[in-house]
Amino acid sequence: MTATPTAIADVLLIEPRVFGDDRGFFFESYNQHAFREASGLGVDFVQDNHSKSARNVLRGLHYQIRQPQGKLVRVVAGEVYDVAVDLRRGSKTFGCWVGEVLSADNKRQLWIPPGMAHGFVVLSETAEFLYKTTDYWAPEHERCIAWNDPTLAIDWPQLNGEPLLSGKDAKGVAFLQAELFD
Repeated sequence: MTATPTAIADVLLIEPRVFGDDRGFFFESYNQHAFREASGLGVDFVQDNHSKSARNVLRGLHYQIRQPQGKLVRVVAGEVYDVAVDLRRGSKTFGCWVGEVLSADNKRQLWIPPGMAHGFVVLSETAEFLYKTTDYWAPEHERCIAWNDPTLAIDWPQLNGEPLLSGKDAKGVAFLQAELFD
């Protein structure tokens, strides 16, 4: 397993060691020891989540203002463009975003630390998205920033018109009005 910093140094691109032959492939999707060694992080995961979405579905930009969650995200079927936005006021990369294509084929994962908003758009016909979190879901602390916020100016690829959004995501607030982390 390798862990490579992205343009937001705390967001890591995780690439597992994949063993393949004519029968298929095998890899450890998560190994606590290997993750800690590669990333230098001593996090504990408490919850696993799994979603399935159709093409052009955009989920996010989500975060929890209290009980913030670190997330280790991956795709097991299909392909998504995954985005993390730095909401930590004291960070050098405050207000910046990074995006990576995650797919069942490339088997890449993204570590998104607490203090970030997270979202993704589905690029394939469907996608199944799995993620581990470092804290439990707390709907009373959940917040959403608008996916198309002009201040953030996220370059979402392959959108055909408006994305398919949940009611909650359609009501996302502007970055400049969002509750942020100190």
